[in-house]
Amino acid sequence: MDRPIVAVVLAGGTGTRLYPASRRDHPKQLRSFGGDRSLLAETVARAGFADEVYVLTRPDLVETVRDHAPGAAVLAEPEPKDTGPALAYAAARVRDQVGDAVLVCLPSDHHVAGDFAGTMTTAADVAVETGGLVTVGVEPTRPETGYGYVKPGDPAGAVDGTDYYPVAKFTEKPDQGAAMRYRHHGYYWNAGMFAWTPEAFLGAAHDSELAGLVEAVEAGDPEGGFAATDPVSVDYAVMETTDDAYLVPAAFEWDDLGAWDAIGRVADVDDDGNATLGETLTVDAENTVVATDGHASVVGVSDLVVASYGDRTLVVPKREAQRVREVVDELESEGLF
Repeated sequence: MDRPIVAVVLAGGTGTRLYPASRRDHPKQLRSFGGDRSLLAETVARAGFADEVYVLTRPDLVETVRDHAPGAAVLAEPEPKDTGPALAYAAARVRDQVGDAVLVCLPSDHHVAGDFAGTMTTAADVAVETGGLVTVGVEPTRPETGYGYVKPGDPAGAVDGTDYYPVAKFTEKPDQGAAMRYRHHGYYWNAGMFAWTPEAFLGAAHDSELAGLVEAVEAGDPEGGFAATDPVSVDYAVMETTDDAYLVPAAFEWDDLGAWDAIGRVADVDDDGNATLGETLTVDAENTVVATDGHASVVGVSDLVVASYGDRTLVVPKREAQRVREVVDELESEGLF
């Protein structure tokens, strides 16, 4: 491939379902959750296969992001408006600064193990070969209701020995029954990782609800474009509306670390099923997630999440970990998040 690969790492979110570890002024991508480096630093390191790495974040996090990713270029989007506007802005800026590149777009808060570079390089090759928009799909390991799913069509071709597929359908978070069916009928998890050329993505965005924002950015008025655009994910705005989307299967293990139950899946677990982060003590406890930046002890409990960071503490059943968003909504309404 004669185009440089540019990794665009998205690092402007707040990670609300990992409250209280993740808050507006210190979002989850800046924490390590048991590793030696923050999630953002790990992501930038994984993107080392790319010719250049850009990190896209919100203005108030620019200096902190530079500390976590000193080898990357940092772009500040005018304001956080979800992944659709963010990726349109990044595509235009990278096109202006780098030229004929192919972008691989990566969230900064995922757990990955395996041949990440191989999969993303293949996705970049497919993006150039097809001129389309490529999503990376992860083969489901459980009937997960918190993820989106992608249904592939018949193979459209192969690159580097890996088949790629046209996308037949994107499906948002299903109920348990549908998730079980999807797992056994060849659907993939939508991992939120993409590859495309700037011209392909901006062309598709021109035909979507992001058209006004793209026109404003290209006219040199990104602030005005963002101000006039409602928040929207790239999935809703572009991927689910284009007729030119392709899927490349992932050759790596993946978890999006979206909620506290995910920490229980990727952290070290003791003989009683307890996953702990920080200075913790568990006595007669089973299947708990205990996480703290201070000290936390749990006694005689099971199937709970106990998370204590700074002056905030959260206790929630593991099976209802997604409901942390309800707590954050209440705190945001009171100006306390």
